Amino acid sequence: MKSINVIYALLIIVLAGSACKKDNPVDEDGLLITSRAECAVTNFELLGTDFVTVRTKAAAIDTTAQTIAVTVMFGTDLKNLYPQFTLSQDCKLDPKITGRTDFSDLANPRVYTVVSGNRQVRKPYKVLITVQPR
Repeated sequence: MKSINVIYALLIIVLAGSACKKDNPVDEDGLLITSRAECAVTNFELLGTDFVTVRTKAAAIDTTAQTIAVTVMFGTDLKNLYPQFTLSQDCKLDPKITGRTDFSDLANPRVYTVVSGNRQVRKPYKVLITVQPR
């Protein structure tokens, strides 16, 4: 009888342990963690307060130098811009974009870090803004 109780106890422990196992791990933001190690910026947009682009042409994204060069129209309010990133699959951006961003300090470009799907690879990208001459 004692051995049957031990077997039941072990069975309950095994079942409880398997029920708590997560098949799809998520990170602190609730995003799925995958096995992908790739991380890159694939597209970049910069919008003004009217949510219309302020770029004069497509951003130049250099994945080797990890820079994003973008030229904006003369007179653009650099203190109130909305950056938009398109990233490789399963990646996330750090810091998160929560609203308007101040890009007016052209001497100290903003840096955004792309984090891979497996959360093991981090690549910082500098956003280099040039204002189109008048």
